[in-house]
Amino acid sequence: MSVEITWWGHATTTVRDSGVRVLTDPLFVQRLAHLRRRRGPVPPPAAAVADVALVSHLHADHLHLGSLMRLRPGTRLVVPRGAGRAVPGLRRVARARELRVTEVRPGEEIAVGEVRIRAVPAAHDGRRLPYGPSAVPALGYVLRGEATTYFAGDTGLFDGMPRAVGDCDVALLPVGGWGPYLGHGHLDAHRAAEALARLGARTAIPVHYGTFWPIGMDWVRPHEFHAPGDDFVRHAGRLAPDAVVHPLRHGECVRLETAR
Repeated sequence: MSVEITWWGHATTTVRDSGVRVLTDPLFVQRLAHLRRRRGPVPPPAAAVADVALVSHLHADHLHLGSLMRLRPGTRLVVPRGAGRAVPGLRRVARARELRVTEVRPGEEIAVGEVRIRAVPAAHDGRRLPYGPSAVPALGYVLRGEATTYFAGDTGLFDGMPRAVGDCDVALLPVGGWGPYLGHGHLDAHRAAEALARLGARTAIPVHYGTFWPIGMDWVRPHEFHAPGDDFVRHAGRLAPDAVVHPLRHGECVRLETAR
């Protein structure tokens, strides 16, 4: 039994499990407002092909309307409950691309083929900035097929994380960000390694780093752009020595065998 994971950059991945293609937080642009893609090409058209796309929260680098327009007509789209009300443009995109939108809150579960997808909490302010209803939750997702894969979205450490997520084979963990400083509700490389140790996942893939950076700030704390992946490997080796970490290059795919 196996699962195949491709990292396209930032929080965008494709998880293939049990014949189902799951796309996370699609972001298919060279530039987003004041951010530009500094590493890795814009994902190819094949990256937008999925059976279901998951959106973790409403920030524009995670719920990006232009990228959702690249999804195939009829793709299922899973978003936090209240997203359609908070982001009116989402409804227009859904109509234009005939997306089948499902809004979920923590604890709710859907099935796509042989994969069951459960929404779990995230410790993150996921409202649509600069304003928006704070009642719309930020989410992570647990995908259970041949393997169990946890996509954390954006989150800080929180009490009850292992209980909320449950046993998992693979953890896709954010280890950085898109700027020189991480605010509250994020994991850096060290805290992501702590999360990995708490979760007890057998395998981890670092995401959400080394892709976008503010224009004109290339030399402001550049280690926060370049170093998080390697730092996560180092911290995980100390805090979660039984886990295997796969730091992927942009567009790189890894096939993981599971024990089940």
